[in-house]
Formats: sequence, C-alpha cells, structure tokens
Amino acid sequence: MTLPRRIIPPKGYPLEPRSLGEHIRKRRLDLGLLQIEVAVEIGVTESTVWNWEHGTEPELIHIPAVLAFLGYVPWECPDDPVGRLAYFKKVTGLSLRRLGPLMGRDPEQLEDWLSGRVKPCERNLLQIKKFLEDLI
Repeated sequence: MTLPRRIIPPKGYPLEPRSLGEHIRKRRLDLGLLQIEVAVEIGVTESTVWNWEHGTEPELIHIPAVLAFLGYVPWECPDDPVGRLAYFKKVTGLSLRRLGPLMGRDPEQLEDWLSGRVKPCERNLLQIKKFLEDLI
C-alpha cells in the first residue's frame, strides 16, 4: 500500500487569498501559468501582473478581464442598493463618467452616493434598484 504524498504548494502560494493580487497568483499557480501568459490573457504587461501579485490593485478598467481570468468574483455583493451599485460598477469596470449616462445621472452625484458623503433619498434608492434589476 502506497501512502499519498503530501502536496507542498510553491513558494508564495496564497492558501487563503485576501487581495485581488493574491487571487491572481493563486489562480495562475493552480493553472501552471507564467506571469507573461496571464498578462497576454488579460491584455496587460508582465510587469503589471507582477505588480498586482505584489500589492498593487488593478485599475478599474482591467477588473472585468481579471475576473474573467479568475472565473469568479472574489467579493461579496452587498444587499443595500448603493452597495450593489458600487459592486456593479467595480465588476463591470465602469468609471463614474461611463456609469452616469447609463443611469441618467450626473457622475458627481454618483460619486457622492458611492463615497457615502450623501445618502440617496427614497426616490433615488428606488431608481437605483430599478436600474440594477433591469440589468438582470
């Protein structure tokens, strides 16, 4: 009878990834890919992937490609409408300037809501909910 060998993860393998960069590194190592191969798939440079894996957060525009590479979203979607809107903005990689026209809202107003500086009134909360429901 042969005992199974203990699998030793490679150096730097994140067992419980916390940052997006750690999720990228874990997925890359699981697939046996080099940073340059991940970079080509995502559409960035090899040094960009290295930076992400070492603590730099990806720019918003790259988030959809990163999530496609991961095959999952590593964040929970909040229950409240403003939190869900922030989640939608992040996973789709939309800037405030692009999200504003989609919603028929001024980007500065959205920034106030998403930053928590201003709480949307009940009518605006209903419009946010409708916007998000219409996407599904």
